[in-house]
Amino acid sequence: MLASILTDYSAYIGLLLLIVTFVAFAMERRPPVVIAVVAGIAMLALGYLTSGELLAVFSNTAPITIAAMFVLSGALLRTGALEAIAAWVIQRTQRHPRLAVVEVGGGTMIASAFMNNTPVVIVMIPIIQRLAKALDIAPTRLLIPLSYIAIMGGTLTLIGTSTNLLVDGVAQTQGLAAFGIFEITIVGLVSAGAGLVLLLATGRFLLPDRAAHAISEKGESDSYLSHLQVQEESDLIGKSVEDAAVFKRPGIRLIGIQRGTTIERSDLEEWVLGAGDQLVVEASPVELASLAEASDFQTGLTGVGGGVRTSGPDRPKDMQLIEAVISSSHPIIGRRLAEIPLLSRLKVRVLGLSRPRHVAGPDLANVRVRAGDRLLIAGGSDAAQALQANVGLADVAVAPVRAFRRKKAPIAVAALAGVVLLAATMGWPIEGLALAAVGVVLLFRCVEPEEAWQAIDGNTLVLIFGMLAFGRGLENAGTVELLVSAAQPFLATMSPLLLIMAIYAVSSLLTETVTNNAVAVIMTPIVIALGGALDIDARQLVVAVMFGASASFATPIGYQTNTLVYGAANYRFMDFVKIGVPMNIVVGLAASCAIYWLL
Repeated sequence: MLASILTDYSAYIGLLLLIVTFVAFAMERRPPVVIAVVAGIAMLALGYLTSGELLAVFSNTAPITIAAMFVLSGALLRTGALEAIAAWVIQRTQRHPRLAVVEVGGGTMIASAFMNNTPVVIVMIPIIQRLAKALDIAPTRLLIPLSYIAIMGGTLTLIGTSTNLLVDGVAQTQGLAAFGIFEITIVGLVSAGAGLVLLLATGRFLLPDRAAHAISEKGESDSYLSHLQVQEESDLIGKSVEDAAVFKRPGIRLIGIQRGTTIERSDLEEWVLGAGDQLVVEASPVELASLAEASDFQTGLTGVGGGVRTSGPDRPKDMQLIEAVISSSHPIIGRRLAEIPLLSRLKVRVLGLSRPRHVAGPDLANVRVRAGDRLLIAGGSDAAQALQANVGLADVAVAPVRAFRRKKAPIAVAALAGVVLLAATMGWPIEGLALAAVGVVLLFRCVEPEEAWQAIDGNTLVLIFGMLAFGRGLENAGTVELLVSAAQPFLATMSPLLLIMAIYAVSSLLTETVTNNAVAVIMTPIVIALGGALDIDARQLVVAVMFGASASFATPIGYQTNTLVYGAANYRFMDFVKIGVPMNIVVGLAASCAIYWLL
């Protein structure tokens, strides 16, 4: 009885599961990855998916390519390639702030076309906040456009977003030829141009003008006060501060130079560095870790017994960076940091001190310690164990920071460029090129294996596999055919252009409430079947799904970059609706027309 019902009404049962799955995504009672996995397993349990077909989804090339691109993006971050671009932007901001807005927008769009746009936006948010301050405007005027530009940049190439790669992978399983890496670029340029025109024309009216979360003029809450001593073998000797590239990085700020007994704090740009100069700096944790490994400086404080080496051949193989908070019962409170007992008892080096909401002073050795101050300490594994047993310290843990490998940056950039150029000029498969590039960045240690695997967004990949299984189950159950048959009489009266617009609109509407990768997996086989039934080029319809599934402008939860800027500024939900709905309409119309006339 039950078996006959599952067989006779399979298409309708699949449709019911599809509706329930979409509602579950929209309600957000469970993480999207959980919903996707449960949906795929439901198809297996109901018999619409065999175990062999379930395992076959893991051979789809799209998730493998997406994972490889995550690793390549991680290599660009690990080698500081993005930070180098950010440093250049900040210099331009200080000299030509209005021109810098255009350069930041263009750079964000180009970067998002070739790598995961989430880390791009993460790096750019503090730059945009500083740029807003230089222009004396509210950051809320610029952060939403930052996210939108990153989204539109991702549509410029096949590898710009995981959605594009996923649609391409599903389309290939349906018999379509693989998309070229720049095949959709012309559509992306048209839609991005329309979106930029709308932002420029209506941004002053539709974007909020209110103060965002303030940034302290003396640094962010995770910045560390540190001490650098210029070494005799440093290449910086004889250079002025203005000519030293290290001080142009966005995560480092020089706040004083000591030569002799006095600390100079003004006109530092003209200072010519010499061996033994003592530099007072404020640095982010990752930049401080990078400074500690540089041969140009001796970083931080050591005790009478000498601290651990952080660079060179004497650096211990088991060296760790430890974060520890000064507890209220520590005897050092109110005294100079140089007097902290651990410097005389352990072979460690205190790299920096962080104090919430402002930078302590006057320098690292003489700062008066307060309860709640956070220390960044370098030491071997034995020292780390001793620090964890210290009752005067709280929250002792290995610091989640690693030094930039800047010398490896050209290799990481070349690896990604090789994927793009060879795919575009030679027509080689992207998945093979991406995996080969991963091998290159691992071989040359642009990123360590454990760091590479951490760069992969496991939730995204599992969600994709779950939805691929669910989509295959819908096809086997006859649900895709049912939907196509039901829609065919209505859609047959539409012109091809209106059909493209309709598919784009449905994909865009769903992606505002449902994860874009889920929409891509479900919509792609449906539109391919529609194309066959209506005798219309299915390739154009698939591109409409690509762009519609990425066009999430109207809510802060529809796309991850929107969520990032939503949390970084004093935005409200309706702020995205006011500017996002017009963006959805204008970009959608432009993309649909470009797909119809240019592809």
